[in-house]
Amino acid sequence: MSLCASHLWLCFLLLLPLLLFMKTKVDVKRKNKQLPPGPPKLPIIGNLHQLGSLPHRSLWQLSKKYGPVMFLQLGGVPTVIVSSSKAAEEVLKVHDLDCCSRPKLAGTGKLSYNYLDIAFSPYGDYWREMRKIGVLELFSTKRVQSFRFAREEEVAFLVESVAQSSSAGRAVNLSEELLTLAANITCRVALGKSFRGSGFDGDRFQEIIHEAMAMLGCLSASDFFPLVGCIVDRLTGLHARLERSFKELDAFYQQVIDDHLNPARMKPDQDDIIDVLLKIEKDQSEIGAVQVTKDHIKAILMNIFLAGVDTGTITMVWAMAELAKKPRVMKKVQGEIRSCVGKKGKVSETDIEQLQFLKMVVKETLRLHPPGTLLIPRETISHFKLNGYDIDPKTRLQVNVWAIGRDPSNWKDPEEFLPERFSDSSVDFKGQNFELLPFGAGRRGCPGIYMGIAMVELTLANLLYSFDWKLPSGMKEQDIDMEEAAGQTVYKKSALSLVPIIHQWPAEDSNSYRAL
Repeated sequence: MSLCASHLWLCFLLLLPLLLFMKTKVDVKRKNKQLPPGPPKLPIIGNLHQLGSLPHRSLWQLSKKYGPVMFLQLGGVPTVIVSSSKAAEEVLKVHDLDCCSRPKLAGTGKLSYNYLDIAFSPYGDYWREMRKIGVLELFSTKRVQSFRFAREEEVAFLVESVAQSSSAGRAVNLSEELLTLAANITCRVALGKSFRGSGFDGDRFQEIIHEAMAMLGCLSASDFFPLVGCIVDRLTGLHARLERSFKELDAFYQQVIDDHLNPARMKPDQDDIIDVLLKIEKDQSEIGAVQVTKDHIKAILMNIFLAGVDTGTITMVWAMAELAKKPRVMKKVQGEIRSCVGKKGKVSETDIEQLQFLKMVVKETLRLHPPGTLLIPRETISHFKLNGYDIDPKTRLQVNVWAIGRDPSNWKDPEEFLPERFSDSSVDFKGQNFELLPFGAGRRGCPGIYMGIAMVELTLANLLYSFDWKLPSGMKEQDIDMEEAAGQTVYKKSALSLVPIIHQWPAEDSNSYRAL
């Protein structure tokens, strides 16, 4: 996909005079501003060379020296990195309206198939109306509950598949199995059917989703040199790769919309998300000023798939990896589940509210392994002060939630996986407690939080209820590789493979588990 190095250097040399001129103008404007502290920068590229392969970790290290509100010049983009809960509260609550817009990322504004509108659109009437659809129509508590059967059925299919592997004595690639589960549930919710037996090429669609996520997570010249970077992206082939990825997604979304509009389609008992959106498009009076079109429907589907499939999978994989490293914690959470549920054979969503330690495990996983380590960037729309520093309009703001989750001023033994830390704590991940922000907060907080958590809790509960999990032969807890792989989301670099053993209930009553 990349052009040879000599061509890249030629491209930058051609653009160098313009970049130097732009840099001079920006420096003059900022001369009298009290900017946050930050590391020294190089000409043209600024601090880009300091991001590293895992930017959340590199920025965390820099923040230890320069403070929780830190200024970086990333190419042509002034950027402020927030790395403490107090500063995050200032950004996401106190000054939420001042910095609730979005920059365009990875040159998406130049694509023919730009359906990232909801997540990345600037603050305004369009974004507010799309957000309203998400909160009131698609991800309300009532709507999430209406998809309970789909989640429970897909989890039952997963348990059956794992049981077959257990009977054959095989290890299970949980990274792969959980990705398939998340994709199937998301498709059931959004499209009304999973890939299983539907005629869709499920494996190919998952490849397309991964490619789209990789594209969003890649470093693009357009991200850091907004006026001229698109030229570089075209020369390196990045723009063409983005076009191919989004063109495939566009074709997929068009296919499923056409299927829903087919008069011969058998009407399901439960409306899926496309049904809801098509009704909204038909009855425009429900929405107000914004006319909903098929492109808006595709935009919403894009956000559902890109935000829902990878993030849920990542959380479940990290949770199982942490439990495998801590057999004591795994036994404790299994004891709670089996004691509460008894010998019913499966965990239903009505059981979940009783499983308080399981909920602590999920919170602790999200603290240590937030799927989006750096919240999707915000862009300021007006001037304000943050920790006494000037923050100007058109400044990019990023909150390092990974660093906040490891801040020793918020957490005792922050590197340890200790779900019990939440036993006497009211801290939650719903956007009110700024020391735990996996879903963000404020106007740009994730509207699909309840949909995602419902899937994660139900899946983990059933896997831990039905099976005892062992490491592959010859492997010890300390051998589990916890290395991260970077992208728009941060997932476990190596696949997690564990050996499932179908749980054998003891002869005594299930209440014996309460002693664990």
